[in-house]
Amino acid sequence: AVVSTQSTGENRLYAFGACFAIGIFLSIFGSIEIFFQNYTTFALLYSLGTIVALAGTCFLRGPMSQIKKMFDKDRLIASCVLLASIVLTIVCGAVIKVGILAIICCIVQFLAFTWYTLSYIPYARNAVKSCFSGCTGMECPC
Repeated sequence: AVVSTQSTGENRLYAFGACFAIGIFLSIFGSIEIFFQNYTTFALLYSLGTIVALAGTCFLRGPMSQIKKMFDKDRLIASCVLLASIVLTIVCGAVIKVGILAIICCIVQFLAFTWYTLSYIPYARNAVKSCFSGCTGMECPC
């Protein structure tokens, strides 16, 4: 989809919301495939869901601005881990067909996407770190 600079803010929010909802639906539908031990479909649908949800953010800022923001210093590690885990989930589930590795990569993918998303909410990462430290008594390693 092409993002027009003339799109209204409301239209951009609708497009983002639609992509995010479709992404969540694909990820949930893919996760159901685990119960049928269909790891290829699981890996492909879950990863496609993450990609579609991530692509939806391009409607909010524009694709080039979003890509630049993905790789700024505050998001670089989360973005690289997210992209690597998407690729590894697909490789483990669809290419080498090792279900447990695909599930592990999927969990990393979910955590990386969550951490990446939190980077856009002011002080959200600090709140999560404080919560982690308070619940475990350990310093958050991230």
